[in-house]
Amino acid sequence: MEQTISLCWFRRDLRLDDQAAFYYALRAGNPVVPVFVFDTHILNDLEDKQDRRLTFIHEVLEHMQTQLQQLGSSMDIFYGTPEAAFTHWISKYKVADVYTNHDYEPYAKSRDAAIAKQLSEHGISFHSYKDQVILEKNEVLKDNGEPYTIFTPYSRKWYDTLTFFHLKPYPCKKYYQHLFKQPPVKIPSLKDMGFTTAEKHFPAKNLDETLVKHYDETRDFPAINGTSKSGIHLRFGTVSIRALMQQAMQLNATFAKELIWREFYQMILWHFPHVAGNSFKKEYDKIVWRNNEEEFERWCKGQTGYPIVDAGMRELNTTGFMHNRVRMITASFLTKHLLIDWRWGEAYFAAKLLDYDLAANNGGWQWAAGSGCDAAPYFRVFNPTLQTQKFDKDLKYIRKWVPEFEGFEYVKPIVSHEEARKRALEVYGKALKK
Repeated sequence: MEQTISLCWFRRDLRLDDQAAFYYALRAGNPVVPVFVFDTHILNDLEDKQDRRLTFIHEVLEHMQTQLQQLGSSMDIFYGTPEAAFTHWISKYKVADVYTNHDYEPYAKSRDAAIAKQLSEHGISFHSYKDQVILEKNEVLKDNGEPYTIFTPYSRKWYDTLTFFHLKPYPCKKYYQHLFKQPPVKIPSLKDMGFTTAEKHFPAKNLDETLVKHYDETRDFPAINGTSKSGIHLRFGTVSIRALMQQAMQLNATFAKELIWREFYQMILWHFPHVAGNSFKKEYDKIVWRNNEEEFERWCKGQTGYPIVDAGMRELNTTGFMHNRVRMITASFLTKHLLIDWRWGEAYFAAKLLDYDLAANNGGWQWAAGSGCDAAPYFRVFNPTLQTQKFDKDLKYIRKWVPEFEGFEYVKPIVSHEEARKRALEVYGKALKK
């Protein structure tokens, strides 16, 4: 008689310990098959066929597969649509339940609703859990039951709500004996999916504790290795946010606060899904952007004539990473100096960033454009020269990425700061008076 099994669907939670859905699946009793979908709804939109993130995911899955093989089990990985994947798995196994973790992005919410419906038609139950954030949805609300839209009071309530239970790890290892025993199932190769392997220079998974201890002193200086670079691991769940937050709280309050910003933006996306594509403050959608394609191209390539902006863009294009302070400077420059729609910049970062996360990327861009929930006022226009004097005064970061900036061959500034600032204030002021 065929054995009844449970599927655990991995997505943004690529680890085998302290993983909520995996823990509940293993504890439930039926043998568990870990599954993953290389989702063509997402992959078909990737223009770069050497996408670093896909290489990272593939490498992580190979590592997980090795761990599972040592336990006599295997992941079952499917290339195609989630609907086709579950049709395949339902015919291959006798499936009783599917376990997974919540995802708060618009596409993910509609995908999960469709899969839950598909499963229910086969009498299969769908269970979803909180895993990629510590506090979610309605767990941090104002006293009147409304969601917060300003970070500082949100963070205070976040801390007030937090208990030891929220940070407790899920001890999956205790239940590994409930994994379904089967020979290894072949993982589709990157080549099978029409991609090639990118360079494998990924940030370390373990926190550099010395670095994090000094995070508040060093994080704003792009020439210093002063940020954790944990973003990619949080994005794909190769580390547990609970474990990371416990470390952060012991090591550096400023670093812990950055992790709470991440939760804040996930909460904003959940409560205000219109931010994916529209301004949080709807009146900002009245801005008449210049959207000069040639100037956008120069910004993308790091050819604006503003060394700190160009350094950031070249770092991003070369490595898939950009220092957080410089993200703010480059975003402010695109939206205020060039009056190019923040959505253009958001999409460019989405294509290039290793740690791309819809909620955080959207929140950052809307902050820079002034259109976000907790944004810089529109009349604050970063001066790239002053930002350089404050945060790269020895020009080490600029020299690394824009070595020609002191020579005749360096491009002339695309626009003068004073003229750009004046123009931005006029355009924003006009739109917001309507």
